[in-house]
This record gives sequence, structure tokens and C-alpha cells, in this order.
Amino acid sequence: MNLISNNNTNKALIVSITPYFLEKGNVWIQENTQELLSASKTQSFFEDNIIFIEQGQSYNFSGFLRKLDEMGYERVFKVSEPGEFSQKGGIVDVFPINMNSSARFDFLGDEIESITLLDTKIEDEGKSREILKKRLKSQKLFSDLKGLKPGDYLVHLDHGVARYCGIENFQFSKLNFSAQGGPASGWQSSPNDQNPKNKNKYYVLEYDVGDKLYVPLGLERKLSRYVGFQDPKISRLGSLLWQKTKRKIKEDVEKLAKELLELYAKKETASRTAYAADEELEFQLRAGFEFQETPDQLMAIEDIRRDLKKTKPMDRIVCGDVGFGKTEIAMRTAMMASANSRQTAIICPTTILANQHFNSFEKRFKKLPATVSLLSRLQTKSQQKKIIKDLKDGKTDIIIGTHRLLSKDIGFKNLQLLIIDDEQRFGVKQKEKLRQQYPCLDILSLSATPIPRTIYLALSSFKNMSLIKTPPLGRQTIKTYTMPYSQKALKKTINSELKRKGQVYFLHNRVQSIKDKAEELKNLSKKIKIGVVHGRMPEKKLLKTMDDFQKGAINTLVATTIIENGLDLPNVNTIIIEDATRLGLSQAHQIRGRVGRSHKQGFAYFMFDPKSLTPLAQKRLKTLEDAQELGAGYRIAIKDLEIRGAGNILGREQSGAINKIGLNLYSQILSEAVEKMRN
Repeated sequence: MNLISNNNTNKALIVSITPYFLEKGNVWIQENTQELLSASKTQSFFEDNIIFIEQGQSYNFSGFLRKLDEMGYERVFKVSEPGEFSQKGGIVDVFPINMNSSARFDFLGDEIESITLLDTKIEDEGKSREILKKRLKSQKLFSDLKGLKPGDYLVHLDHGVARYCGIENFQFSKLNFSAQGGPASGWQSSPNDQNPKNKNKYYVLEYDVGDKLYVPLGLERKLSRYVGFQDPKISRLGSLLWQKTKRKIKEDVEKLAKELLELYAKKETASRTAYAADEELEFQLRAGFEFQETPDQLMAIEDIRRDLKKTKPMDRIVCGDVGFGKTEIAMRTAMMASANSRQTAIICPTTILANQHFNSFEKRFKKLPATVSLLSRLQTKSQQKKIIKDLKDGKTDIIIGTHRLLSKDIGFKNLQLLIIDDEQRFGVKQKEKLRQQYPCLDILSLSATPIPRTIYLALSSFKNMSLIKTPPLGRQTIKTYTMPYSQKALKKTINSELKRKGQVYFLHNRVQSIKDKAEELKNLSKKIKIGVVHGRMPEKKLLKTMDDFQKGAINTLVATTIIENGLDLPNVNTIIIEDATRLGLSQAHQIRGRVGRSHKQGFAYFMFDPKSLTPLAQKRLKTLEDAQELGAGYRIAIKDLEIRGAGNILGREQSGAINKIGLNLYSQILSEAVEKMRN
């Protein structure tokens, strides 16, 4: 019943790209063709996921194309792989996933004149199916349709860039298949059909000259959100230009994938001894955690455990919103390394954050057989000398510090794990420095708002990613307001927080005038106890002020953006940003996360000067208001890439291609090219 090996045949079976059929071999499908056809008459799954077609038969041409689309086949300019189809006039080439070669269907109107096997073949059926399985997962990952709004740009895999109009209900009547020339198999709109069983929901996409495409819910994997450096050009529905563009980009991406695989080849070939689990030590550390782990935290810890059990070095990024428990994951990972007699280095962007991490780690590891040390400029030269010696002698298991850990005088006895906190604050060269010295190094990066390059690599198979989207139990959304700057609003906001015995961050990002601003605020109310911190202060004085703030001797801290990294003060639940237009979107979101870190309601006030509010700044502020929900950091990082319109992810030559098809589809194509070459 299936297509046979000669060049001409009169029958063909095409099955959809679903996990069910991908698990079955071609031989099984061919042997069970009759049973599948019988099942398609009574069971909706088989009815919707099979096309059986015969020469001389009448089969609605547009219905045939539509069903191929709904069965997951990708429309291309020229068919070369299973799962693809192309159309030129009345000729449709299809490469069914249940066949080892492609086939040509020649239509004359709605009648099939001939079915011909083509020369396009696959050599390894098993390999082909594995690629298709990974493609299914890849398409779901890159779809990113959460929070979709009318007016957003979407990219359809087969038809190109469109404007999203919303989701609408349509009534459809199903046309029955007839081998004697009756109505064709497929779906056609029938507004008068009131049968509720046939009611369906569709994404409505608007293309150039007002053409519309209706994509059924359930076929989201063919859609992706457009993210680029400029507004896209809307595609013309039915034009071959999109297929040609996609083909050219695929060819270029294959070259890029080859270059990247060569670049990362050293990482792929590096090997180390697998970690052994120490359940007793892990249990003791876990028992000291005061909170309930979120499901995402547990999943990330399990991801890391699997990585470390392999002999290939780990390279994983944990991306979670501020305050979602990334530090706890770092502690558990450091414990795994320590239990295997391997040293851990934790690099932080600021002394404040390094100091806070040291206090947290020291408290948790106090009763465990792991020595934790801090290395920073706060220590005297003799203290630093002793810490460095202990590190080289292997007496220190976990070292926490700033960029100081990258200095030439630092050596390790058995460094195996590098943890980078707020990884977007470190340059590529800084990150690679220790890896060059220790090629088998395990790397764990923590980030709330990964830089575009990291997002790109993570989504393109070069870096493993664990996403933490679930907020801790009891955590509330930070209420966010944007408003013109005024002393009246300031006084009301600060007094409101102090009235509930809370504390306030006030962000003034100019060191030259920060003291004057502190005096101005002090005069607003007698209740205000002011402290000032900025990056040019002597570090001992800075840490003393932070300590006073933490203990409550200060209730309003006037600070620069030095506060954006990792501070965890549960009593600070209001933050006021004086001139929010001076901040980038990701940075503003990061700073917002400094409050609302307990069960109390947090408030963020983004103030601005109406006279200097540009359209771009207005767009950023609007995005912050729209993305108030907990866990929005990952989406904001993507949006930041879109709004800023700057930075070439992998070089200037790629930005043009990204603008044509969008970052998500580009990343998907690159990811698939890499997987294909790896197999």
C-alpha cells in the first residue's frame, strides 16, 4: 500500500511528524498500512495524522497543502530531507517521514495525474528520525508565545513574518474523502456550520496586502516570536521569496555551525573523572536550608547532578529571576565538588556581593568538612598571602572573591569547579581565563538577565541552560509604578514604607551629587535616617554602611547602581529610581529585584523628567510595567535585545539574517544544523 521502490506508483501513504510515528520504523508503517487506514475511519488521531492518496483520484489541492502543513511538514524551496514539502504550480514534492525517498505528486486541478519517486534519498533511517525528534523539541523551545499581544510580530516557519491579530473561533465542516472523485480530504471554512463539535480556535496572522493566515491552536511549533534589531518587513503570503530567503540563511548557518563546532571542539573532547555522590553530606547541607525548594530549583540541581556524573566537563547557566534561589543551587554544587575533594572558585562582580556570599556560605558550611575563604582587597597583604598559600596547598575548599581571583599570583591545588555569579558582568576573556589554565573545568554561571550572546549560545546547543521560573513560596509580585519626579511623591512614598517599619533604597546614579541628594532627602522627614554608598568609597566604609543598613541603624540608603548585584535584605521593600531613563531595561529589572524578597509586598517607583522622556525611554518604562510578574527576567532579557537594537551576537554578518527571519527562528535553524552535524 505504501510507495514502492520503482519510479512510478499509483498509491502513497504520508504520516505526520508526531512522536507516535517517529517511534515506529518505516517497515512497521508499511506492514501496517491497512490497519492504519482502517483506524483513520473511526479514530480522530489517525484521521488527522494520515494522508492516503491514489493516482487518478480527486483530492482538493489546497486541502492537500493545508493538511501537510498541519501534519508538521515544513514548506521549503527545494525538498532535501524527510519532513519537508515544496510546491510549484500543480506539482507538490513531499519527503514523507515514513519513506526513504521523496515523491512528486502532479495535480491537474484537483485530480492526481501521477505519483513519482524522486532521487532524493536518506542513507540512515535511524539517524534521520533522531534529527526529527530533536527538531520537534527545538521548535517548542524557540516558539516563545507566552504573553502574546495583538500587534506583535510572529514568524511562521512556512510563510514568513506576519502581524499577530489575535485568536479567533471558526466553525469548520470536514470534507469527506472519496476515491471516486468526491469532496477532498482537508478543511474548508463553512460559516453556516453550527455544529459545536467542529468549533476550532485559530491564531490569526496578517500578511502583506491584508492577506490572512489561520493557524490552528496546537500547531504553535510552526510559530515563533519575532525578535530582531529593527521592525521586520512583513512577508507576502504565498510568495516564493520567503522560501528562497530561508534556504539561503540555512546554507549560511551550516557554515557558521561548522565554525562554531570547531571552536567548541576542545570543550567537547575535554574529559575528567566523574563525580561520585555523597548523599550524607548533601543531606546535611540540605537540612540547613530554611525554605522549601521550588520545583525549578530541584530540577536545576538534578540537571547539575547529571552533568557532574558525566566525564565531560559541565558548562551550564542557571537563569532565574532575582531572588529565586540561584545562590542555594551554587551552594549545593560547591558541596558536590568538595565531597569529591575538588576545589571551587566563586567569582562575584563586587566586594559587597562577595562578602555577602562568604557570610552565607560560612554559615551553611560551618558544621561540614569544607573550608570556605574570602579573598578581596579588604584584607591586608599578609592575610591575602596566607589565603593564597592555603589555596595552593589545598587547605581551602571553597574560595569566594571578585576579579582578584583571576590575578597571576593565584594558584590552586585541585580546582575543578568555577561558579560565576551575575555572569553578564564579566567579559568573555575573563570567563575563559581560568578555563585556559584548567581545560577540564566545570563551569556554572548564574544570571537573572543573561546577555544576548549567552542567550544565543544557550538556545543554540552550545551551553546547557536551567530556567528557574517559579517564585519562592509566599513571594509577591513587585508593584511597579512609573511617574514624573516630584518631592511630594518622594515624601509620601518614603513615609509610607517607614510607617510599616520597612526600609528604602533610593537610586541616585551620580557620585558627584549623591551627598547633596542625601541631604535633600533628609530634610523631607525627621524619621529618615540616611546612609550613602557608591563604588568610589573606601571599601571598609562601604561595608560598614551596608552593615548599619542591614541592622536597621539606617532606614533609607541613597546609592548608585552598586546595589544591583545580589543583595538580599528582606526588610527593604521599597525602591525609588530617581532617573529611570538612564538605565537599560535589563538593569532596571535587576535593580527592581532588590526589594520584595520576603513575604511583604514590594514597591518599585521608576521616576523620570517629563522634559527629557524620549520614545525609546518610554518604551522601556512601558515594558517594565507590562512585565511585573515574577519570573519576567528571562523575557525582559529577550525584549532588551529587541529594543536596544545593538550588539552583534556572532558578528555583523549575522545581524542581517537575524533581521530577516527573527532571532528565534535563526537560533532554531542554527541549533538544528549543529545537531545534524553532531550526529
